[in-house]
Amino acid sequence: MELRNLGKVLDTDVLILGSGAAGCCAALAACEQGSGVLLVDKGKLESSGSAGGGNDHFMANLNSGPEWDADETLVNFFSRTLAGITKDIIDKRWVKVIPVILRFLEDIGVEYVRNPDGSCVRTVGFGQPGPWWLNIKNGQLLKRLIAKKLRSMNVNVLDHVMVTRLLKNGDKVAGAVGFNVVDGNFYILRAKTVVLALGIEANRATNNSTPSPFNVWLYPYNTGSNTVMAYNAGAKIFNLELTEIATLLPKGFGCPGMNGLNSMGGHELNAFGERFMSKYDPVFLENTIRRKQVAATYQELIDGKGPPFYMDMRHLSSEDIDLLQNVLMPGDKATFGDYLKQKEISFATHPLEVEISELILGGRILINDRLESTVSGLFSACNFFALSGAMCGGYSAGIEAANMVLKIDRLSDIDSNEVIKEKEQVFRPLGKSRGPNPREFENVIRQVMNYYMGHVRNQKGIETALEKLNLIERHINYIKATNYHELMRANEARHLLKHCQLSTRAVLERKESGRTIYRRSDYPDSNKELNKCLVIWQENGEPKISFESPL
Repeated sequence: MELRNLGKVLDTDVLILGSGAAGCCAALAACEQGSGVLLVDKGKLESSGSAGGGNDHFMANLNSGPEWDADETLVNFFSRTLAGITKDIIDKRWVKVIPVILRFLEDIGVEYVRNPDGSCVRTVGFGQPGPWWLNIKNGQLLKRLIAKKLRSMNVNVLDHVMVTRLLKNGDKVAGAVGFNVVDGNFYILRAKTVVLALGIEANRATNNSTPSPFNVWLYPYNTGSNTVMAYNAGAKIFNLELTEIATLLPKGFGCPGMNGLNSMGGHELNAFGERFMSKYDPVFLENTIRRKQVAATYQELIDGKGPPFYMDMRHLSSEDIDLLQNVLMPGDKATFGDYLKQKEISFATHPLEVEISELILGGRILINDRLESTVSGLFSACNFFALSGAMCGGYSAGIEAANMVLKIDRLSDIDSNEVIKEKEQVFRPLGKSRGPNPREFENVIRQVMNYYMGHVRNQKGIETALEKLNLIERHINYIKATNYHELMRANEARHLLKHCQLSTRAVLERKESGRTIYRRSDYPDSNKELNKCLVIWQENGEPKISFESPL
C-alpha cells in the first residue's frame, strides 16, 4: 500500500522529535547548517517541554579567571555525576557550546539578573565547586523568546503531533509515525536523520503527596517516549537505574525552585525546628547535590522528625528575599505568587513548607562521540544536565545530524506494513466501548511503582513490581479513549508502562546502594565490582542486559 493512503506524508532532512529546550536548539543548529528541518511535538512550540513553564537559572562557567570557573573544572565535576558519558563528550558537546548558547539567549532577549557593576548575579548550588548558576530575570518568557526566533527561521514546525514509533530501514533510522492530538490526522514522517529530544524522564510514574500526576516537578507530558521509542527501534539504553531523581517541592505545589532556595542561603528545618543538613553534608549543607538533600530529608522523616519540613529564608536580606520570592521562583512557575498568597505567607516572615517530590524515572541513550545512538542516523539531544545541558546537547546533536545529511543521497524506503501495524495500535483505544480510561490505567501503574519502587527497595519487592507491571501489560489493549486527547493519554500510558518495566528490570541488576536516589535495604553498601554502566537493549523482542564501560 502507498504511504499517502495511510496518512499525511512529510519529508525532511532532519526530523527533530520534541520541541523543548533540547529540540529547539537542535533545530537551530541544523537550520544554521543548511539542512531542511521538521520540528515535531504533541504540544505547542511556545510552551512545550520543561522550559515551557519558565526557568530561573542557567548553568554556565564563564572562564573568568578562578579555577572553579574553568572548562576543565566543569568537565571534571560532571564526568562524575553524568556516569557513563566521557569527559571528551562533556567538553566538546556541552561545555564548549555554552558560550554559543549564552550569546543566543542574550540575542533573543533573555535577561540575566545583574550586579550594580553590570556583572551577572551568580550563585552556587548542588555541591558544585563554584557559583555557576546565572540568575534569569525574565525566565517566564524564555521559551516564548526561543519559539519566536525559530518561527522566524526556515524551521518547519508541526505542533500537536504525538510521535509514537520510529521507523527503520535495515539498521538505519528512516523516520517516524504519529498522530495529531487535536484532529486525529495520522502522519508518516520520512527523514535522512532523526534527533530524539523528548526528555530523558518519565514524570508520571509515581505521585507526590497530591493525587494529581500532573502536579509534578518537571513537564508532566514526558512519559518515557524518548527511551521507549529508542529501545523499540533497537538502540541501547543505559543507566536507567541510576538516573532516577527527586527533589523538594513547596507542599502541594509542583514547582521546586530548590536551586534558588538553597543557593540564596535558605535553611531546611525539620518538624522540631532543627537545621539538620550539617549531619549529612557538613561542607555544603543545603547546597549539597540534590539527591543527598532528598535522602537526608527522607531519613529525618523515617526517624520521626517530619513531616512537616520547611525552607526558612527569614534570615536573608530584604533584597535577596525580594529577588527569590518575586523574580526567581515565579520564573520557574508563574503561579508561584498565587500559591504564596493563598497560603498567606511571605519568605520574610514565614518558613515555606516543603515535601519530597515524586520519584522521576530516567535513562539515557547510549551514544558515540557524535551523539549518535547504536541505530545509524538516530541522534540523542538529551544527554546532559539542566537547561544548560539540554540546550547545548541539543545544539550539538543538531549539528551532527545535519552533517550526516550531507552524506545521504535520498530518503530510505519505509515498510508500509510496519506503518499499518503501528496505526492500528495507535487508534485501537477509539474503537473500545468499555474498558479503563487512560487515567485509570495509569493509576494502576503508579500504585505499583509507589508501593514497591519507593526510596527504599529490596529484591522481592522489585521482582513483585516487575511481575505486576507485566500483568498490567496484558491489559493494555483494553484501554478506552473517547476523543483524541484521551487517545494521546492512552499512547502516553503505553510508553509509561514500558519505561517502568525497563527501569524496574534494570534496578533488579544493580545490587548495591549509594549511587542514586533510592537505597536497597538488602544491598545497603556500594559495590566496586558494579562500577560499570548497565546497558539494556532488545533482541527479537527480548530484553538483554550487560554491565559495560566503567562509570
